[in-house]
Amino acid sequence: MTAFEWDENKRHKNIESKNLDSVDAVIVFDGRVVITAPSRYPFEDRFVSTAILDDGKFYTVVWTWRGGARRIISFRRARDGEERAYRQIFR
Repeated sequence: MTAFEWDENKRHKNIESKNLDSVDAVIVFDGRVVITAPSRYPFEDRFVSTAILDDGKFYTVVWTWRGGARRIISFRRARDGEERAYRQIFR
C-alpha cells in the first residue's frame, strides 16, 4: 500500500478555507476511475489527478513522489477544463 503525506499546516488552512481535508484526497487513489497528467510545475515532477468522488463532484489532487510516499500538494474542486477532460475520456 502506498504511503501518503502532506503539510499539516497547509491541510488545516485548506480545511478552513475550502472545507476540504487532505486526508480525503487519498480517496482519489483508491482504484476509482481517474485521469492523471503531468503538472507544468518546473521545479519537480508533479502530477494532476482528477476523479469523481462519492458526492458526485469532480476533485483534483496535485501530488508528487517523495521518498516513496505520495505527497499531496493540493486538493481542490476540479477546474472546468479538468472536468471536461475527464468527461471527454470517460463519458
